[in-house]
Amino acid sequence: MPAENPCPPRTPCPLKTYARRARTEPTRVPEPETEAGPPAAPAALRREGRRLLRAAVRRFRALLGLLAAATVVRVAAMLATPVMLGRAIDAVRSGRGLGAAIAGLALVLLTAALADAGEELLGTYCGSRITAWLRHRLVERVLELGVPGRRRFPAGDVLSRLTESAGGPAAFPALLLSGAAALATTAGAVVALALIDWTLALVFALGVPPAVLALRMFVAKAGEPFADYQRHQAEIGTRLLDARQGARTIRASGTTAREVRRILRPLPLLGAAGRLTWDAQGQVGWRLSLLAPLLQIMVVGAAGFRLASGDVTAGELVAAASYTALAVGAAALFDTFVALLNCEVGAGRVAEVLDAVPAVRPPERPAPLPEGPGALRLRGVTVRVGGRTVLDRLDLAVPPRTAVAVVGTSGSGKSMLVATIARLVDPDEGSVELDGVDVADVALPELRRAVAYAFERPALLGATVHDMIAYARPGADRAEVRRAARTAAADGFVRALPAGYGTPLAEAPMSGGELQRLGLARAALADARLLVLDDATSSLDTATEMRVTRALREVLAGRTSLVVARRPATAARADLVAWLDAGRVRAVAPHAELWTDPGYRAVFAAEPGEPPGDPVPQAAAPGPAR
Repeated sequence: MPAENPCPPRTPCPLKTYARRARTEPTRVPEPETEAGPPAAPAALRREGRRLLRAAVRRFRALLGLLAAATVVRVAAMLATPVMLGRAIDAVRSGRGLGAAIAGLALVLLTAALADAGEELLGTYCGSRITAWLRHRLVERVLELGVPGRRRFPAGDVLSRLTESAGGPAAFPALLLSGAAALATTAGAVVALALIDWTLALVFALGVPPAVLALRMFVAKAGEPFADYQRHQAEIGTRLLDARQGARTIRASGTTAREVRRILRPLPLLGAAGRLTWDAQGQVGWRLSLLAPLLQIMVVGAAGFRLASGDVTAGELVAAASYTALAVGAAALFDTFVALLNCEVGAGRVAEVLDAVPAVRPPERPAPLPEGPGALRLRGVTVRVGGRTVLDRLDLAVPPRTAVAVVGTSGSGKSMLVATIARLVDPDEGSVELDGVDVADVALPELRRAVAYAFERPALLGATVHDMIAYARPGADRAEVRRAARTAAADGFVRALPAGYGTPLAEAPMSGGELQRLGLARAALADARLLVLDDATSSLDTATEMRVTRALREVLAGRTSLVVARRPATAARADLVAWLDAGRVRAVAPHAELWTDPGYRAVFAAEPGEPPGDPVPQAAAPGPAR
């Protein structure tokens, strides 16, 4: 038997349109620094979603138990209502026991109302708890995944999963129990019809197979477009966030219209997925809409014939009509199925992130990091990103209490090298040792306390300027924070802010150089044996950098430091320079010695304001105090 065509003749089929577009249009233009893998199959996505939802049920089983109890009471009261109504009608006709019948009906109606209110309240509370649980787990895992996770799950994609995908399962408890209640109500109503007259239940049973078939058809058709709809929404969000970060470049380049087209490129696929979902809903919805009243007419008609033959009373006829209305209410299960399918897909998208294995895993049996001066050694370190080898069997030994400048052209692996020290990124091969201990064997919190970073673009973390500087040491008092700020030449502009160190970050306008100085203050406040400055002074003018470097002498005294350097002056102030070339260390020597090599001078040739032929004498620069 040929498969049924889901679309009417002579109309474009959304399923075919969607498939054709999926074959001919790229679903995503690859963005820099992203390695998002292929989307999970809809069936796998829903399977993982069900697994996560089951975990939520186990975690909040006490609340769900109360919600289930309220649902059971409501369903029982609803099933009892037609019986009490029928008795009241028969009592009116016979004139006997009318008061008791009316009181019983009122009690049942009141119980149903109270149970319904309790069910609504408990369902909302339980749903909010599940959403909060999912979002907390999602945020924690995103941060655990670190830089590699950012390449796999871009910012817009994470935002979509955190808001829409994690918010959808909030309705899951209420939907699940609503569906169970609808099934229980239908089953109870059919049993009640059979107790009134078995022929009424038989007539109703004739409509069950078509309804089940229609629901199965919907689940089969709508699973994939539901998943694709959420995925394409996430793509648009990712592109929009990327464009927002580069808004100045877009405006300056006059490419706003082109960027709008790039952001909205997945929109036709989003629309096609939505239309396919609506088509599946429409194909099933009209069938159920016709089936429900047809069944009701058939059952009530059969009850009328039985009343005429004297097999049922007038009260039983009213009760049969009421039970039939309750039974056909199962048609509303279709809307519940739609919502549950959406919950499964949303939970599955959350589970994708939760199931992602962090590239940096904590050691099973952490080794203590002994007290030491910060001796660092990299042995055969290889790091690959997106199929490209960034560090290639790199060897480097950094003597303790030494300031080392890491120099190289763009793409030579400078930032990747310093990222491996505190396991921001783990090497694919080789090892990194700090004071003779492999950093992979050290507990991550202990390792992160031993190594402090200052980056080119420090993150605005915390509520105030004080919080930002003290982010790694939240217990630091104001005097300690001010000393760290003075070390980074930041105290002056911070005290000029409206509320000084208490100024909210959102109300603290700062230039790139001022922001970098706050990042340096944050690193200076950390009591770390090894300090890493990853382009952390690139936005400072030469005079400010000199002041900051002189102030950092006290901080660097007795510590090992690595500075990713772009300027000859920065490299000259270090004890040694590690010159990187194509992912390997080409040479380790003082800056003045390397400056005689034309290849080394060429590294700085593109830097403005630094004549390539004018070396900065090393003796003129203040190095770390001995």
